[in-house]
Amino acid sequence: MRFHGYFRSSSAYRCRIAFNLKGVVPEFVPVPLKTGAHLGGDYADLNPQQLVPTLETDAGDVLTQSLAIIEWLDETIPEPALLPDDAVTRAQVRAFSQVIACEIHPLQNLRVLKYLRAELAQPEEAVNAWLARWLGEGLTACEGLLANRPATPYAFGQSAGLADICIVPQVFSAQRFGVDISHLTRINAIYEHCQLNPAFADAAPARQPDFEA
Repeated sequence: MRFHGYFRSSSAYRCRIAFNLKGVVPEFVPVPLKTGAHLGGDYADLNPQQLVPTLETDAGDVLTQSLAIIEWLDETIPEPALLPDDAVTRAQVRAFSQVIACEIHPLQNLRVLKYLRAELAQPEEAVNAWLARWLGEGLTACEGLLANRPATPYAFGQSAGLADICIVPQVFSAQRFGVDISHLTRINAIYEHCQLNPAFADAAPARQPDFEA
């Protein structure tokens, strides 16, 4: 199994957490986004979307998109389960995760920020305002989705799952971009609890072999 990723990518970060929770150690292939390694050559042939991550399975299949990779992992290695058994709760977990992966994260993506800065000639103040608006608004919605749930160590229960896998990289991104989310008590409590779990801690960007200070 070969995993193509980048230390700072939120999507790759999600997959690293899932691998750790499942006890899977794929061969890591770094794709340095800063140098444009994802934009052409062999990688573009492997993943025509030219994004990370990409997973090559032992059978030679190519999987893209972090949530699809994680759900494939959960289906092929059932324990520990990353999605609940109950159909309604499972749908709620997927919806929560998609708020982050489909609504928040794409608006902070490197290609979007480059477009704002280069193509639209937006000053850094405007880019920062963009990030604060969409990251802050999105994570506030996530806080609201958890507001009526029982207080549990992880987002949807006593064990780590897909929602937590999505929360941690997104909070990391908010911290990285200087977006104030200190008022989101539930999200921050879940993030802090996850840091006590080695599967999350070991997946942190600073602990990756391709880390750049």
